[in-house]
Amino acid sequence: MDNRREKKLTFITIGLIFLLSGVEYAVILPTIWRFLQTLDAAPYFLGLVLSAFSLSGLLSGPLFGHWSDRTRSTKKIILFANIFEIVGNFMYLMGYSKWLLLSSRLVAGIGAGVSSSIFGFLTRSTAPEDRATVFAAFMACRQAGLVIGPAFNIFLRLCDFHLGPFVINKYTAPGLFMCLLWILLQFVVVFLTVDLPPVEKRKARDSMTRKNQEEENEKSLVEDEEESDEEGKPLIVSQELMGSYGSVVASSPPRNTTLNQNPSPDSPVSPAESSGVFKNFSISREFLREEVIVLLAAQFVTFFNQTALETMVTPLTQKYFNFGELENSVMYFLGGVVVIAGFLFVRWLSRHVTERVILAIGLCMCNISCVWCLIFLAKPLGGFAWQLTEFIIGVFLQILGLPFVSVAQVSLFSKITAEKTQGFSQGIRRSVGGLATILGPLWAGGLTENMYVMMGMMTVLLVLLTMMLVYSYSRLVEPAAQEQMDNSENFN
Repeated sequence: MDNRREKKLTFITIGLIFLLSGVEYAVILPTIWRFLQTLDAAPYFLGLVLSAFSLSGLLSGPLFGHWSDRTRSTKKIILFANIFEIVGNFMYLMGYSKWLLLSSRLVAGIGAGVSSSIFGFLTRSTAPEDRATVFAAFMACRQAGLVIGPAFNIFLRLCDFHLGPFVINKYTAPGLFMCLLWILLQFVVVFLTVDLPPVEKRKARDSMTRKNQEEENEKSLVEDEEESDEEGKPLIVSQELMGSYGSVVASSPPRNTTLNQNPSPDSPVSPAESSGVFKNFSISREFLREEVIVLLAAQFVTFFNQTALETMVTPLTQKYFNFGELENSVMYFLGGVVVIAGFLFVRWLSRHVTERVILAIGLCMCNISCVWCLIFLAKPLGGFAWQLTEFIIGVFLQILGLPFVSVAQVSLFSKITAEKTQGFSQGIRRSVGGLATILGPLWAGGLTENMYVMMGMMTVLLVLLTMMLVYSYSRLVEPAAQEQMDNSENFN
């Protein structure tokens, strides 16, 4: 199998992982609130359950990233992490108590932490100029799962049967469904995924192969010319013509044209190499930089606001519009369509403008959305039609800005942090986002009756992030581009 085909199949598998993560979110979130109500759970327990998934992902993300940095093997890490997804969803379908439901999301969240290894892998196997486009494509896969998920919910809500001792109904069916999908994904990973070499090593290997082919072609061409000249040579050749006066002319040793002199980039990382990855690594020097702090703040604020909004959406639609599982599923479906369109637009836009411009556009949209929600959603005005319109506009603006901020900060973060420790760095980034997805639901879950305080905090965080972006805008570029800017300023 050639390298191009291996890379294509591996990327397809990664796309399926992101797709299933979106499907899982979309089939569970619309029904989990009603599920908890059947188990006599208090409203704050919804925030606990949603936060449990993020908490375990927060802790497992850096560990998976560190593992991938040391071994450069992403395939076995994915296979190991998917076991937690399978077990967690199986616990969800059991559904005996609210505490079992909480534990199921805690276990499944461990498997979700593998995204840090995947982003580190994508960073090493893609060129910097293609990174935003690649990241946008895989993030769009997750949003595609959010679109497809509600369609599955339409059929899952009709389930009503027994599977041994377990009752499968519209609340437990999502757990059974996702358990089966993650099991199928294990086989896909085993047969289609390959640990691709880093892009620099792959380029070096390809250039070495081309060089050896050229040398072989030159050698064969010289041999052909010598054979064609044999007929024109005299039987006895003067020593003067040979450039030798009785001395023996030493022939030049043949050049070795094999690749055995250099280690293969596909070979496993040796213990010395793996320990050298973190030899000169300093957490403070790597992460306590102005531009890194701004991007981590963008990660935190974006996920905090997103999860807070998602937590209060289902109680809000139940309170004002009397939405059930079907209506919520349709709402998430339409929201997913909008987000996919946003990711596709960002994918196109990333070829024409820099990541910091995309980040600024996204923050502007999010600020407008928060102000709108603070004015209209905190205390809805008018009748049913007007309230529904206010709700749709606020949610639409919020989810439209999400692709801009998400793609820009992930792509730029991968460029300003060290590539050799990219898995660990992506794990730290994901942990910051995980912390936000823990605090967001907890914050919103306890303030569903006090929307001014909840939305006010979201607005303040966005304003602070926007001020940080304006102040550090000149530093939000690749290190090479930053050096060029500094040199031009010194020259002037």
